[in-house]
Amino acid sequence: MKSYTTRDVAKLLGLSEAQVRSQARVGYLAPDRGPHNAYRFSFQDLVLLRTAKSLNEARIPPRRIRRALRALLHELPEGRSLSGVRISSEGDKIVVRDGRDTWNPESGQLLLDFHVADLAAEVGPVARRLARRARRSDEPLTATEWYDLGADLETVAPEDARDAYARAVVLDPRHASARVNLGRLLQDLGLAVEAVQQYRAALAIQPRHPTAAFNLGTALEDLGRRREAIEAYRQALDADRDFADAHFNLARLYDQTGKRAAALRHLKAYKLLSE
Repeated sequence: MKSYTTRDVAKLLGLSEAQVRSQARVGYLAPDRGPHNAYRFSFQDLVLLRTAKSLNEARIPPRRIRRALRALLHELPEGRSLSGVRISSEGDKIVVRDGRDTWNPESGQLLLDFHVADLAAEVGPVARRLARRARRSDEPLTATEWYDLGADLETVAPEDARDAYARAVVLDPRHASARVNLGRLLQDLGLAVEAVQQYRAALAIQPRHPTAAFNLGTALEDLGRRREAIEAYRQALDADRDFADAHFNLARLYDQTGKRAAALRHLKAYKLLSE
């Protein structure tokens, strides 16, 4: 479910509604259509529009802006969103950082220093209003729609995102991804026991869900249950042998328990996957 109307986006980004609609037609955004065929945008669309506006203010030709943003989406590592990335310029290159990787989607002389977190802070009040509207709607959302809304709210309104995931789980107890995301947000609050319950429920539905198994391992570590955490990380690797962070955490736990050979084996795998 895309949450933001054309008017919301225009107000948040200081654009006219005509400018927003024009950008929606040029190919680097993916808005849905709502009532009366009106555009509905995601938070990621807002990030792209904000970036396009900044590049435009830096006098970058529109064609280059569109090409750079399409390349940015194409080169974004699988499974990552634009939430949390930092887009800046170094010399003649656009440089994108997401905390683990650094890459440039397009060359050019730019003076741009933009952090998605800044936008998240501005969008927060609107996101919370949208969540309230969804809760009061006469047309109840489906589990998938609550899940999509939760994903859209995570960066800007985590409390509302947690509520959205919980509603998705109530409507569809077998929605494994909603349980995983709900568990992660509960874990962020220090509620490791509740998080473990959600991860285990997700794994009961999808036993080969690597993220559910990995997150279960981290939550069990939070509770000091090291042996169970090891089993959870092993389950994550059974589902995905290339899960680098699972190798790393296993190496650390094996080292702590005196199993040096196993620790070295997983540390070697981690290094190979991380290079």
